Amino acid sequence: MNKPILLTFSILSSGLLCPVSLAVAAPPASPGFQSPGFQSPEFQLVLPLPSPSRPVAPAPPQLAQQKQQAVTRQVNALLRRGKELVDARNYGEAVSVYQQAAGLEPDNARIFSAIGFVQAQQENFPAAVVAYRQAIALDNDNAPFYYALGFCLANLADNSAAADAYRQATRLDPNNIDAQVGLGVVLSRLEDYEGAIAAYRRAIVLRPTGNGRILEALGTVLMQAEQYDEAVQTLRRAADISPRRALVQVNLGVALINLGQTQAGLEALRRASSLEPRNAQIYLQIGDVYRAQGDLPQATSFYQRAAYTQPDSVEAQTLLGQLLMQQEDYLQAVIVYRQLVQLTPTNADAHYNLGVALKQRRSDTEAIASLESALQLYQQQGNTEGAKKTEDLIDDLD
Repeated sequence: MNKPILLTFSILSSGLLCPVSLAVAAPPASPGFQSPGFQSPEFQLVLPLPSPSRPVAPAPPQLAQQKQQAVTRQVNALLRRGKELVDARNYGEAVSVYQQAAGLEPDNARIFSAIGFVQAQQENFPAAVVAYRQAIALDNDNAPFYYALGFCLANLADNSAAADAYRQATRLDPNNIDAQVGLGVVLSRLEDYEGAIAAYRRAIVLRPTGNGRILEALGTVLMQAEQYDEAVQTLRRAADISPRRALVQVNLGVALINLGQTQAGLEALRRASSLEPRNAQIYLQIGDVYRAQGDLPQATSFYQRAAYTQPDSVEAQTLLGQLLMQQEDYLQAVIVYRQLVQLTPTNADAHYNLGVALKQRRSDTEAIASLESALQLYQQQGNTEGAKKTEDLIDDLD
C-alpha cells in the first residue's frame, strides 16, 4: 500500500508532510509546549487542604498538642501564601513556599501536587515529575495526580511512561476524558495507532457533543493507520463542528486524495488555503499534489505562493527551485537559489544549483564562483559524488 500523504505544521519530510501529532496542552498561563491541533484541557491545581489538628501523644499531652497546633498554623499560613503567589503567577516564590510547607508536613500528598503544578507552570517538567511522583507515593489512588504526571512526562517526550500514567488515571477514573485524550496523544507518538484510536473513541463516547478537536485527532490517527474511509467520515464530522478550522480541511483533503478522490481533495485543500491565506504549509501541500499529478505549472504556482508567504522557508525555496530548474526557467531559478544560499550558506546543493542556473544564463564567472563554493562544501562534508560532479562542471566552464 502507498505510504500516506499526511500533514503537520512542524515536522517536514522529503518535501512531503508528515502527520500532525497532537500535543498535550501547556498548563494555564504558560506560553510553552504547544503544537497545532488538539490541546487537551488543562489540569487544575489541587491545593492542599488546611492541616487538621493531629492526635495528641499521651505524654506530655499539653506540650505535644501545643507543638502540633503551632505546626498546623504555620503550614496553613504557608499554604495561603502559596495560593496568593500562584494567583499572582509568582511561581518561583510559590515553589519555595510550598517546599517549606512540605518540610513541615512531608506526608501531605497535596502539597507535593501543588509543587508539581507550579513547576509545570514554569515548564520545569523534570522537577514537576519528581513532585508528582512524591504525591503518588503518598496517595496512589488519586487519578488527577496520574493525569498530571502523564502530562509532564508527555512534555518531556517520555511517551511510554506518560502512557502508563494516563492508563492508571483512566483505570482510577474511567470517565476522565482528558486522560483518554492524553493517552491517545502519546500512543500515536509511539505509533500504536490502534491503541490511540481506541482511546480517542472512548473520549468521544464520554463527550458525544462539542468534540470537534477529538474527532480531528481521531481522523488524523486513522490516516496514520491508513484507514482512509473512516478518516474521511471522521474528519467530515469534525468539519461540520469546526467549519472554519483549516487543519481539518487539510487533513480531509489529504485523506480524500489517498482514496483517489483527487478533485474533492484539492477542493478541501483550497478551502483550507482560503481559511488561512498566510499559511505556507497549505500551499506546499497543494503544490505537492499537483506535482504528483505531473502538473508542474500549477505546482510551481503554489510553491511560489508558499515562498512569498514565508520567504524564510527553506523547504518552499528548495521545492520551487527544483521545479524552476526542471522547467528550464533559469532566470527565476537564479533568484530563488540566491535566496536559498542566503538562508542556508552551508547548503552545498544550493550553491551547486545556483552555479548550474548561472551557467545556463551564460554568467560563467558567477557560475564558477558558486560552483567553487559548492565544491568546497562538498569536500568539507565528505560528499565525494557531489564534489566530482562539481569539478566536472567547473572544468567545462574553464
